[in-house]
Amino acid sequence: MSNTHPELFHRHKLNPILMAANWPYPVNTVFNPGATLLADGTTLLLCRVEDRRGQSHLCAARSANGVDGWQIDPQPTLRPDPEHFPEEIWGVEDPRITYLPELSRYAIVYTAFTHDGPGVALATTEDFHRFERYGIIMPPEDKDATLLPHRIDDRWALIHRPVSSPRAHIWISYSPDLRHWGSHTLMLEARRGGWWDANKIGLSPPPIETPEGWLVIYHGVRQTAAGSIYRLGLALFDLKAPEICLKRGAEWVFGPEEPYEQRGDVGYVVFPCGYTVLPDGDTIHLYYGAADTSIALATGSIRAILEWLDQNH
Repeated sequence: MSNTHPELFHRHKLNPILMAANWPYPVNTVFNPGATLLADGTTLLLCRVEDRRGQSHLCAARSANGVDGWQIDPQPTLRPDPEHFPEEIWGVEDPRITYLPELSRYAIVYTAFTHDGPGVALATTEDFHRFERYGIIMPPEDKDATLLPHRIDDRWALIHRPVSSPRAHIWISYSPDLRHWGSHTLMLEARRGGWWDANKIGLSPPPIETPEGWLVIYHGVRQTAAGSIYRLGLALFDLKAPEICLKRGAEWVFGPEEPYEQRGDVGYVVFPCGYTVLPDGDTIHLYYGAADTSIALATGSIRAILEWLDQNH
């Protein structure tokens, strides 16, 4: 790439870092992991695991350095529970993890595969062993959702991607109690025409809180004669009113270029659901699903990302 198009995300040399072959029980694919740093510094990935029936559950993998030496739970960590939550009838998918200091709990917002398509579901946990399910909090068709880590004007904020037409945009909604949601507001609109993010966009990992605003990495879906291409772009939103977009990059910044990103169950997809920020407060580990088949890692600098966005919005 030229100097005017610097690489903001650098693929790790060990990619892909997790595959179905690493799993302690038979599975089809592992991808789209939520991510968080535990109190002891351990990186936890809550991976979407598709079993050989074609249905997904969530399974935790832990690593001291966030790169290798993964310890994977010997059984599924969060299974679908259609007996008590019938909306999970066909699996649970694509978790985003946010730590909520006010509750001293991790919030996991995930997709429940219902009879009528994907819906947004919520669970919380203290230890990734026991979970409190809230059930569906946004009905189908809706996905690509996460909570912000603290209240905005005494209300929790949920970013999500409802679909009610051939186009799909990012919305934000608010709640006093994590159960009842309202004040639904359009947050970021998919562009029209020939743009890389025309017609269909969605949140990727949870927003990154920076002094300049909420830094959002989102995906855009380009429809081509050969199929879809999922790539990543950047936007910045106001800290106190996160529905206000301050900056939006014109170009995509990360796309499927390596063989493991271009070939798999769903080719030409890079799809991050989680990241961790290293102790320096700047280095980001971005964990993404590659071609709906494996998990890969890219590193970047929050400072460099913000500088790029300042120059390219």
